[in-house]
Amino acid sequence: MIIRLLAGTAAGLALLSGTALAEPVKGAPELTHNELYKAARLPKVACALDKGTSSASTRKYITKLVGCLNTAWKPAIKDFVPVEVAFKDADDKQSCSTGLDVSGSFSEICGTAIRVRVADDWIKAKQDLTVFTSIVRTWSAVVTGQTGIGEAWWGLENDASGPLMNEQNRRYYLQIDCFAGVSAKALGRKVEDWKPVIKIPEFWKNRFHAKSANRLYWLEKGYRAGKPGACNTWTASSSKVA
Repeated sequence: MIIRLLAGTAAGLALLSGTALAEPVKGAPELTHNELYKAARLPKVACALDKGTSSASTRKYITKLVGCLNTAWKPAIKDFVPVEVAFKDADDKQSCSTGLDVSGSFSEICGTAIRVRVADDWIKAKQDLTVFTSIVRTWSAVVTGQTGIGEAWWGLENDASGPLMNEQNRRYYLQIDCFAGVSAKALGRKVEDWKPVIKIPEFWKNRFHAKSANRLYWLEKGYRAGKPGACNTWTASSSKVA
């Protein structure tokens, strides 16, 4: 049985492995026809962010960003539960989702909160691109978690082949990317080039990312539409999730 690790952008889900051809997902309505896809364009949320270069200002930035994301996504998610930020102590380097120690800053979902370790790399950065990207990616997993998408993904094809399993993983992480584009649009983030965004790695080695061209396609698709219905990667052709 091959275990699929889900860490960083979404905590602790797994998928299993065996024999099948890669193809659009069928028989999983929580993925292909989720109620989330019927939601209207997310409302524009005024979210003036100033990261600064101190620990206090960076934490304030992150807390405000998560609050803005709560506001933006609440109308789209049925029975939405606001998410809080929990900051780790400076000497607490362990990731709850991987069990590994991480030397720098990172964010992940632990239980029902977004846990964040703030270190010098984020604090001293004069630009907020890395911080914003990390938090918004993690938030995308809040979306999949509260809509049943994450659980349904976990339950896919428990006898799936390696190629099928890998494609399912790519569909999931491309949807994470697409939701990040939707979030950026709702918060009024001006993005003209997504290439710097996809160059920012997760704190764990995610080997399930799709080709750069497809990541850029889904980020831009979510951003342009501004609504989660643009992010149904589960019915897309295999070429769009390669």
